[in-house]
Formats: sequence, structure tokens, C-alpha cells
Amino acid sequence: MKENSLPKGPNREKKRLGRGESNGRGKTCCRGHKGAGARSGYSLRAGFEGGQMPLFRKLPQRGFNRARFQESVAVVNLSDLTKVDGQKIDLSSLQSAGLVRSSAQKIKLLGDGEITTSFDVHVNQISGSAKSKIEAAGGSVTLV
Repeated sequence: MKENSLPKGPNREKKRLGRGESNGRGKTCCRGHKGAGARSGYSLRAGFEGGQMPLFRKLPQRGFNRARFQESVAVVNLSDLTKVDGQKIDLSSLQSAGLVRSSAQKIKLLGDGEITTSFDVHVNQISGSAKSKIEAAGGSVTLV
């Protein structure tokens, strides 16, 4: 077998750039004149079309994206209620205790943990286990 009859692919030689005009890859080394593509370290973002309006922006959005309409709900566990001062649990008391962010609009109470004191709870959503544990401890639950 001769070298010129070897299959192309893994045996292909590396492009030798900038080795004279007669090479066909001299001078600008296949990078063109100026512009970002001629600079070192340049890489294209996926879907970039050189400033032309990209295809993914031309096509209409299809389907339904639930996240666009979802409201964020702050989650609090029963075990965290001991950090709140007082018997009334609502949005403002949870924010002052630092259990939810000041930007929170809705609260969901989950049943992780145990409580022994009775609380008067005013939340937007509550799990079944949390409700039964609060009522068993002598507290009350009100959905806002």
C-alpha cells in the first residue's frame, strides 16, 4: 500500500496556514479582511447569522409556555413557624421573621416538621398534612 492510496480522514494533514500566496491559504489565512472573524479568540453564538434577523426570531412562537403566567409562591415549612414572634402567621409576620423575601406575594405552608403551640394561620395555600397538624395543636387555618 502506498501513502497516496491511504484513506482520507484520520490520516489527513493539518491545514498549514500563512505559508505563502501559492499555498492558497496565505496572507489572511482563510479569515477574510478585518471584522470579528479575523480576530483571535472569536467564536460565534449558536444561531448567529451575521447581523441578519436570526431564523429563531423570524419563526412564530408555537405552543404554550406555562412559566409566562405562573405566579411565584414562597414555601414555608411547619418547623420554621417557631421563628415567628406571636401567634398570628401571615405574609407580613413571615417577612419580618426573615422566612420569605420582601417581594413575596403568596405563601404556601407545607407540613414538614412538628408544632406544639397553636397558631392562627392566614396563607394562600396549605398542604393537607400541615392543616391537620395545626388543627391538632389547637390552631386555626384561614385561606386568603
